[in-house]
Amino acid sequence: MIERLHTGPRMSKIVKHNGTIYLCGQVGAGDGVSAQTRDCLARIDALLAEAGSDRGHILQAIVWLADMADFAEMNAVWDAWVPEGRAPARACGEARLARDALKVEIIITAAEAPAA
Repeated sequence: MIERLHTGPRMSKIVKHNGTIYLCGQVGAGDGVSAQTRDCLARIDALLAEAGSDRGHILQAIVWLADMADFAEMNAVWDAWVPEGRAPARACGEARLARDALKVEIIITAAEAPAA
């Protein structure tokens, strides 16, 4: 069974299938890559919680930066957020994002967390 949450005409924010959770690309608000990354990761935390998971169950992350010059600054926020010993498979590249003000977009695939 496929479950879609927050579905619109173009995309769903969350898609669940066979214990795997797929999030649409998340962006953040704020000035600068650090603020946008923190906000983006907070949005990811909220969506994962709604889907029955958390950052410790992320399988893969794809990070797009508007400018690779921001790589170290984004990584400083990312590294503080990822649970120690639970880093997902990750790729990071430079891409033109949907709006000029955006500096980072993150796409997440995660496993559902076991029921408590």
